[in-house]
Amino acid sequence: MRFYRPTSPAVRQMSGIEYRKFITEKNPEKSLTIKLKARAGRNNKGRITVRHQGSGAKRSYRIIDFKQSVIGESAKVETIEYDPYRNAFIAKILSTNGARSYVIAPQGLNVGDIVKTSNDIADIKIGNRLALKDFPLGSFVYNVELKPGQGGKLARSAGTAVKVMAKEGNYISLQLPSGEVRKVLDMCLASLGSVSNPESKMVVIGKAGRARHMGTRPTVRGSAMNPVDHPYGGGEGRQMRGLRRPKNAWGKGTRGVKTRKRKNRSNVFIVSRRK
Repeated sequence: MRFYRPTSPAVRQMSGIEYRKFITEKNPEKSLTIKLKARAGRNNKGRITVRHQGSGAKRSYRIIDFKQSVIGESAKVETIEYDPYRNAFIAKILSTNGARSYVIAPQGLNVGDIVKTSNDIADIKIGNRLALKDFPLGSFVYNVELKPGQGGKLARSAGTAVKVMAKEGNYISLQLPSGEVRKVLDMCLASLGSVSNPESKMVVIGKAGRARHMGTRPTVRGSAMNPVDHPYGGGEGRQMRGLRRPKNAWGKGTRGVKTRKRKNRSNVFIVSRRK
């Protein structure tokens, strides 16, 4: 973690990541980047339709290879880099066929290491990608597929990992970071380890300007609004909510309200819900 000199009241509590200890290359590979249009939560008329979104600082999107589905192809880690679109670090790898790509970097991966997608149980080491059926019980994996060949969907953010709990028929039971236990086909691919940069959840933004650079517009409390603008609005001075249940600006419940579809087709794969 990096802490700043208290040159102002806001900076006094501010903290960040000491990137120099982890990042080995500052500039990204140009062939693996694209420019995304910053819509900032506005529709084709320029009106805000999604609140609290801003364009933020100008940045390039790194194209990440979430599949890594070429079996037996080894790749050497060339650099560990920062990605402005995600809180985890990424690694640039060079395959034996000469192709370069970006992948999510796990904790403990270093420049010069070899990663590969394999069918051999002997290749169980940090960063290697195997089918879920090849991992021993109790292993922690990341970038897990929900369907074979789809590409990783689970455990892609900083510091997260999924635990391999049990094997039953053609399915593997996985414990997700939320505590949910879910069944996934044993042919789905996953990478061994946990995602890098676990300290990101400890970062204190500290000041409003830094949040604007990150693409967040100001958020106003409902109790500070007028009654026409929010169910919490109005009253003389600082008033209590005055409502039994919490609501958003449109009167929809916000806490203790189930948002998952009751007839969701993937319900059969959930062994136990998150606590």
